[in-house]
Amino acid sequence: MVGTTSNWEDELRGWLKPFLDRLGHKSRRRMCPLYVAGLIGPGDRKSVQPMAERLAPGDYDQLHHFVAAGVWDAAPLETELLIQADRLVGGSDAVLVIDDTAVPKKGTHSVGVAAQYASALGKTANCQTLVSLTLARGEVPVMVALRLFLPDSWVNDRRRLMRAGVPAEYRTARTKPEIALAEIDRLISIGVRFRCVLADAGYGLSAPFRHGLTARKLSWAVGIPRHLKVYPVGVQLIWPVTKVRGRPRKRHVPDSLSTAAEDMLASAQWRTVSWRSGTKGRLKARFAAVRVRTWAPPWKLDRSD
Repeated sequence: MVGTTSNWEDELRGWLKPFLDRLGHKSRRRMCPLYVAGLIGPGDRKSVQPMAERLAPGDYDQLHHFVAAGVWDAAPLETELLIQADRLVGGSDAVLVIDDTAVPKKGTHSVGVAAQYASALGKTANCQTLVSLTLARGEVPVMVALRLFLPDSWVNDRRRLMRAGVPAEYRTARTKPEIALAEIDRLISIGVRFRCVLADAGYGLSAPFRHGLTARKLSWAVGIPRHLKVYPVGVQLIWPVTKVRGRPRKRHVPDSLSTAAEDMLASAQWRTVSWRSGTKGRLKARFAAVRVRTWAPPWKLDRSD
């Protein structure tokens, strides 16, 4: 058992090495493996004191400083994470998945906590919400970004933001789709490789998000609400026929009528798809795909749905 533990710790240190090289400070490079080992290793209590007693007797102060008071630039570590993720699963057959991650909370002081929809619970609850980006290939997902979303109750309360220590550049309102696009730009700047972007209806409903993906020349497939009005993929914009009298029309109109998205699937071919193994066996569901277009401001057809 001792040999197994030693090998496990050696493997962990080897895996952490590129990240440790980015930390710079000698004390941080020594404390980081201890803290990570404490989080994922044996032992039920994951607070600093019991972890220090198990892994670093006599080093409680240094470990506590590393966790609670250590200040360093996170950008080099985040860059290394993207490099390693791309090395593991990046490529022309990889996908980038945009989603929400909710962290239920009981109090009011955690940054960004508010009554909002909690995806983990399937209902509105007191929680923090994070925009997550996951790079995946085959059955292997690697989370590459988590960014906290600040609801209006926080953005509109400057004293609360200052008291919580929110950096000045993050004290302005940003929608979840805007956060996701900013993170996609960061991934692209580092050279992360993926074939397309996937997102559920929470993001797919946003026309600026869809247009932003198209403007970046990215392939994408997003969910939309089943009642959203859509058009067939072959729809065209035309000048409407007007009467002799009356105000002339200033905008084009679609040449076919819209219909609810779910009605577009009425005649589609459905098939069962299994995508990976879960705790209770293979995960599978029935799917049908139809290419559609939505009507989106500024008075144009979204041509990439």
